[in-house]
Formats: sequence, C-alpha cells, structure tokens
Amino acid sequence: MSNKSFFRDNIAVGFMLFALFLGAGNIIFPPQLGQMSGENIVVAMIGFLITGVGLPLLGIIAVAKNGGDLEVLAGRINPYFGIIFTSIVYLSIGPFFAIPRTGAVSYSIGVAPFLSEGMQDSWIPLFITTVVFFGLSFYLSFNPTKIVDRVGKILTPALLIVISLLAIKAVITPLGEAGQAQGTYINNAFGESFIQGYLTMDVLASLVFGIVILQSISARGVTEKAQQIKITIFAGLVAAIGLAFVYVSLGYIGVTSTEAIGFHDDGGTIISLAAEQLYGQAGNIILSAVIILACLTTSVGLFSANATFFHKIFPKVSYHTFLIIFALFSFAVSNFGLSNLISISLPVLVAIYPIAIVLMIFALFGNLFNHAPSVYGVALIFTGVVALYDGIKQAGFEIAAYDNFLSIFPFYEQGIAWVVPALVGGVIGYILYLVKRK
Repeated sequence: MSNKSFFRDNIAVGFMLFALFLGAGNIIFPPQLGQMSGENIVVAMIGFLITGVGLPLLGIIAVAKNGGDLEVLAGRINPYFGIIFTSIVYLSIGPFFAIPRTGAVSYSIGVAPFLSEGMQDSWIPLFITTVVFFGLSFYLSFNPTKIVDRVGKILTPALLIVISLLAIKAVITPLGEAGQAQGTYINNAFGESFIQGYLTMDVLASLVFGIVILQSISARGVTEKAQQIKITIFAGLVAAIGLAFVYVSLGYIGVTSTEAIGFHDDGGTIISLAAEQLYGQAGNIILSAVIILACLTTSVGLFSANATFFHKIFPKVSYHTFLIIFALFSFAVSNFGLSNLISISLPVLVAIYPIAIVLMIFALFGNLFNHAPSVYGVALIFTGVVALYDGIKQAGFEIAAYDNFLSIFPFYEQGIAWVVPALVGGVIGYILYLVKRK
C-alpha cells in the first residue's frame, strides 16, 4: 500500500478519533488558560499540550499495542485492580464528571448568553436545559451508533470551521493585547497548565477509545496486529493535530480577550462573549448550536460506553437500567453548575491521572520486562502514595509533615512530584522481577 493510499484510506479513522475526543472540556479550558496565563501563554500552552495532546496520543498507542482493552491491561497487575481502576476511569469520564459537564457546558455556551442577567442568576434555566439535554441523550443512547456517526461527520468539520473563523478574526482584528498572568500562572505557568490539562480527561478517554478504534479497523477487514497498530498510531496523530489546533486557537482567543470582556471564571462564558465581540450575535448563535451538538454527541457516546461496560461487569442489571441510573445521576450533578463541577472534579483527577499516566507509559515498554506485575505494581504504589495526597491537598486538606517530605522531590513545585517515585518504584519492581525469574 502506497503512502498516499494509506493516508486516503485511514484519514477517516483519524477524524473519527478526533470526534470522539472533541467534547466540552476541549472547548472550555483553553480560553480560560489563555486569560489566566497572560504573557506566559507560550509556556502555559506547552504544559497544556503535553497533558491534553501528547499523553492521550501515547494512551491510544499503549492500549492498541496491548489488545485495546483497559481492563485487560490493568488486570495484568491484579484482576481486582483491573476491574476497580477501569470502573473509576469509566465513572470519571461518565456520570461523575464528563457527562454532567456536557449538560453544564451546553447551558453555559448554548443558552445562558441569550438570557437576561436576572435569568442567568436563576436556577430554573439550567434545570430546564439539563432536563431536555439529558432526556434527549437518554433517548438517543438506546441506539446511538448511527446517530453519533451521522452527527459526528457533520459536527466535526462544522466545529473546526467555527473555531477557525473565530481564530482568524481574532488574529486579523485582535480583541486586545495579552493581559498579565494571574495567580499561580505568574511563577508556575508550566506546572499549573500541566495540571489543568487533566481536566480535559483525554488521557483517561484515550485508555477507553483504543478499543473503539481497533473495532473500527477490524470491521474494515484489517486483522493483522502490526497493521492495526500502524493505523491506530496514524489516527492518533490526526486526532492530536486537530486537538492541538483547537487548543492553540482557543488559547489565543482567551489571552487577547481580557481587555474586551474582562476576567471570567469559566471558559464557556469566555468563548461565548469573545464570539459575540468578534462576529456579533450571529457568531454566538452558530457557536452555541455547534457546541450543543458536540456536547450531545459526546454525552450519547459516554452514556453508551458506560452502560455497556457496567452491564458487562454486572450482567443482571440491564443496559437500559444503567442508562436510567446514569441519566438521573448526571442530571443531578450537572445542576451544581459548571464552575462548581470543575472544582469538585479537579481533586479526583489530580489523584487518578498520575496512576493512569504511569500505567500507560509502562505498558508502552512492557515487552522489556515481559509485563511483569511487580514492575507495574510497585511503580503504581509509589505513584499512588504521592498522587492521592496531591488530590487531598487540591481539595484543601494539607498534612504539613507529609507535604514537607514531598517537597524534597524534583518537580514538587510543578505539582508532579510523583514522577521520581514512579521511576524508583519501576526500578524496584524490575529488580524483583529479575530475582523471581532466576
């Protein structure tokens, strides 16, 4: 197969993966990062791109090389760990955080900009919006495959066009100059943006989407593992380029918007007000429609994935029963509001993201140690001891003595003190593997 033919035949797989990733978090966080980082936008964007683009790409490759099933991959350490960790990942990108966020973002970008200030302060519009949104998501999830596919083929190009138009207009007629960095972005732009990249949840999603890509490739008649991995890597690169374009464009809009629209505590409001400044009410209407469709498609896909997974774990509970449970739960959580939802989710993501990253990276090099459970296990224990405390600290609870101990580790100031313990744990686990093998 020629390179031209390979590109033509598999670009659709890359766009499908990009559509899977492109959800609420990918739209709302870059503009907020742009406002907060100000003149430090370049350093901040590098940190954000690592966790928002680079690591998800590695996640897709790692899962593809290991059969595409996160539960099987995590189960190599211990079967119970495989079920528990995979369940946590699904719930995080499902009814706990990601699905409620789709409803909250649909309201924040798609409805709130068209309401009076008095109505925006009321709980009623959010309540009505989420009733309709999750009711429709629940209905479409009964048979989501065709609808998500059709909407996705229209939605992905439409959203890219809208973002491109906003970015081009923002470059030609900037909303203003880059503002000054705020808060932790003043002295720690890289570390803060690296952590903020967790909020996209794309690393967690990449560990789930791998199996979707492999199934799609197999359905097209490609069954050779080496070729499947090659196509998956290509798809990952296409998705990564698309995500990087979206993040950089929205980050630029955010960093130049402060003078025109002021500071705001959520990216949904920032991008809505910026769209109105750039293209008037028409721009806001188009952006709102596309964002609602993007969130709806993401919601349907995540509902279906979660209900399918938990029905497999608990076969006595039907797929449709899980849909009802997740729809009601997501509706309730989404009514906390977007800002509250983000603040609640961050401590949990800070705790579990490092574990997912270490599992993913070690899986990439698993052939070097025959995927020995001891290597994974010790590395993850050492990582978890630091990451769980980071999550607790993010929630506002600090243990001074333990914090002082962690401060001796490299990258502590950047919020990623778990890196060295993870490497040390891996080395100890490898030594145990060598001893056991002998």
